[in-house]
Amino acid sequence: MKPLLAGFFIVAALVAAPGKQKFTGVVTDSMCSSADHKGMRMGPTDADCTVACVLAHGALYVLYDGKEVYTLSDQKTPEKFAGKKVTVTGTLDAKKTTIQMDNSVDSITAAK
Repeated sequence: MKPLLAGFFIVAALVAAPGKQKFTGVVTDSMCSSADHKGMRMGPTDADCTVACVLAHGALYVLYDGKEVYTLSDQKTPEKFAGKKVTVTGTLDAKKTTIQMDNSVDSITAAK
């Protein structure tokens, strides 16, 4: 009976394991995490400010959905989407509020 019980817990853990989800929001940086760049204004546009904060000040690319801020595990791909509304596909690490992306171009796309 013990192997059956152990098998049940393994199946239950797999079912409960979080899978890939889609998150939609604006790619911004951790210094201007609410996508409000008025305070920093590191460039003429929000996109310029986002990239400048990442490159010059060590900020991280994040996704802001209007309520929550999620750090993006891939810090290269988001650059071309800076300041834009996107959909990111990945697995949420709730403890770190990080979206684990698979580092492929398909992980992040322009939102419709």
